[in-house]
Amino acid sequence: MISDNGLNELKDIMAYLDKAPYCVTRKQLYNAAELYEGFNQNDEDSYGNCFDGRVYQYYNFTGKQEASAYESLARSLHDHGIHAALNQFFEEHNPRRCVGIMGGHALLRTDKMFSDIAHLSKRLTEEGFVMLSGGGPGAMEATHLGAWMAGRTAQELNDAIDMLLAAPSFRDEGWLCSAFSVIKKYPQERFVSLGIPTWLYGHEPSTPFATHIAKFFENSVREDSILTLAYGGLIYTPGSAGTIQEIFQEAVQNHYLSFGFASPMVFMGKQFWTEELPVYPLLEQLMNSGKYKNLLLTITDDLDEIVAVIKDFHRTLTIT
Repeated sequence: MISDNGLNELKDIMAYLDKAPYCVTRKQLYNAAELYEGFNQNDEDSYGNCFDGRVYQYYNFTGKQEASAYESLARSLHDHGIHAALNQFFEEHNPRRCVGIMGGHALLRTDKMFSDIAHLSKRLTEEGFVMLSGGGPGAMEATHLGAWMAGRTAQELNDAIDMLLAAPSFRDEGWLCSAFSVIKKYPQERFVSLGIPTWLYGHEPSTPFATHIAKFFENSVREDSILTLAYGGLIYTPGSAGTIQEIFQEAVQNHYLSFGFASPMVFMGKQFWTEELPVYPLLEQLMNSGKYKNLLLTITDDLDEIVAVIKDFHRTLTIT
């Protein structure tokens, strides 16, 4: 039997949940049209008026880390619904064909690596893989741009990249507007990709090139989801602290065969991963010493080789 005080508190909770600027009972992934509803594609400053911008403002106002119990409940309910939506997504798409690309959010659109990632993602998408990333700018945007341009020519992808060069960084005026310009010029409904961003890093806008967006409040849940869902392998491009964290988190999953098998860990950028941040030699040393097991390591700058590694692994999964 609920007391009068308990009933009143339940009423207060329900009233709070009802006033949240996001749906706490949502059971569907977002898309760019929903996240950016209210955004004027000719006015970058209008971001604060769109759904994504309003939620980010509310998130900061109610406290990133010290939210009230009511707000914590609201966010947890929302994130639970996004998890349910991810499960539904992988009932429709083969999880063993999900391939993640990890890398820095600060990668400029003018960088050759941005173009290489986009062309790699385009090719893998055309091979039937579902591309996954953290859903933000930099290497993440390049991943979804490539998937969006699948089925078109390499020259059309290069043209799309050229359209983005007016705003090389997500910090530059016109970053979001230029992305929508590409989408308008090259519409498509055939290929899908999955972005998993977070409002914790809401100052980094979510890329609209991802057709399905699982946006979370809780970053730890989001990080684990990215690494867990990339059953088909992970491709690591140059990044910093966040990317390094993801490397070793994935290495642990593979070491313990947490999901019954180990997935490829492909390092794209030989000089970066062997000299600038020599993570790859360390992983090799850990493997050779027996400290780590089951790591399927590859390092290369050859896009053909990367595609071959991912395809060969998928054939192995299919056979087993």
